Amino acid sequence: MNQPALKEGLKWTADVLVIGGGPAGTWAALTAAAKGSKVILADKGYCGSSGATAPSGTGVWYVKPEAELREAAKASRYAMGGKLAEHRWMDRVLDRTYENMNRLGVSGYPFPVDEAGNPYRRGLQGPEYMRLMRKLVKKAGVTILDHSPVLQLLADEHGVAGAAGVRTQSGEAWSVQAGAVVIATGGCAFLSKALGCNVLTGDGYLFAAEAGASLSGMEFSNAYAICPTFSSVTKTAYYSYASFYYEDGSVVEGAGSKRGRSVIARNLLAGRQVFAKLDGADAELQPLLRTAQTNFFLPFDRRGINPFKDVFPVTLRLEGTVRGTGGIRITDESCGTGVPGLYAAGDAATRELICGGFTGGGSHNAAWAMSSGSFAGEGAAAYAARLGRHSYHRAPVGLSSSPLVHGEVKAGAAARTAEYVEAVQAEVKPYDINLFRTEQGLTSSLGRLDGLWTEQRSREIRLTPEGVKAREAQAMTATARWMYNSALARTETRGMHKREDFQGSDDTQHHRLISGGLDQVWVKTEEVAKESVLL
Repeated sequence: MNQPALKEGLKWTADVLVIGGGPAGTWAALTAAAKGSKVILADKGYCGSSGATAPSGTGVWYVKPEAELREAAKASRYAMGGKLAEHRWMDRVLDRTYENMNRLGVSGYPFPVDEAGNPYRRGLQGPEYMRLMRKLVKKAGVTILDHSPVLQLLADEHGVAGAAGVRTQSGEAWSVQAGAVVIATGGCAFLSKALGCNVLTGDGYLFAAEAGASLSGMEFSNAYAICPTFSSVTKTAYYSYASFYYEDGSVVEGAGSKRGRSVIARNLLAGRQVFAKLDGADAELQPLLRTAQTNFFLPFDRRGINPFKDVFPVTLRLEGTVRGTGGIRITDESCGTGVPGLYAAGDAATRELICGGFTGGGSHNAAWAMSSGSFAGEGAAAYAARLGRHSYHRAPVGLSSSPLVHGEVKAGAAARTAEYVEAVQAEVKPYDINLFRTEQGLTSSLGRLDGLWTEQRSREIRLTPEGVKAREAQAMTATARWMYNSALARTETRGMHKREDFQGSDDTQHHRLISGGLDQVWVKTEEVAKESVLL
């Protein structure tokens, strides 16, 4: 539904607008500014402290440019990801990640050093990393709009030309007219309360689809992370040191952090509580683990639990596409989306290009964020430069699929939005719908999700902070529909996508699934680049 651009509130112009202030967004802003662009970055939260990376430590896919090391790194998850990654993209990301991590060291990031004085650059502490990125972005002259979520993209007949939203602290509407836009809004964790993820509601997917972009790999969206029942910290890597037990102390056979989460899920589905203990970490390793991820241990310390010696109850918390690989389809090396003026980076974009249908927290995702952010920033800056001053004389309109209006929030609107959110969560959280997929379960769920979309589609959304929540509910609904339509179309088990009724992989389905559409969701296949096959 095209609607007039906002006529009230704050207005800015820029060459490049970046939506999202996590690693991908800040690298995009930094790179675009280095190309001479006037850049504005709008963040739903506070750039530097919001999002999945800021409160956590993360590994990074950082590999020295040595042939053997690089080939081993590329092969490490190729088969696990269903052989959908592309050799060329892995090379590009490894190169740019190596360059950017070294740049962080020069810029003052405090990498730890070994006894010989060599820096260890295969990991980042989120708070330090994002604090530095905000500092670098500001130093580059980028204007940061904190607490300024986007409600819709703006476009004209020539393509995307900016975005509009609301400032949640003041309630003011705002808009930025720009030559190019980079979507770096992260993935979608469906408000599951995973640490740092409650700003990640699939907004960028919806904005891109409303502009005419498509998505890729949305079937690879059923990531669940192990965490204590009393914590929001989803540091699954630490559970590689864990053993899992039943209440009577007997071992849960086959349970684990890599290939054994399904075992945990099946036990939880059957009503059997599972417990964990990090008894695989020896005494020398324990203090290092505490230093690397301090916030992992805080919930334990508050309860007087020693996770290395005491058992504690665990659950699986949905992280959706944040640790999945699906997202906005990338159509060229500058991370373009196929829509003129629109680029995507980080978890908002598909990560199939470097890890196929399986990834995890950090590592490939962290490398993809900083590299794709750089690629998108360069691409957006070049596109805006080609437009020149013409970009400031356009008259774009809003692309929201629901009418955005000024005025007071109607009574009951907030409660209705909360009901929509709960209804979507009821479809995506259950293991027996989303993790263990069947045609019957997916089809039944889609019937309910389609009804939720139809209800929200014609609903007026106020240009207020409450309207932001309404758009989040709509984005989560849309995301779930792309996920499940793609999951129905892939009648096999590949990567993290598990079909109970098609438990083996099918060589004839060695392709990508592209999806899109709003009222009517569509799915089609796309061939994987032939040169991508690793021997």
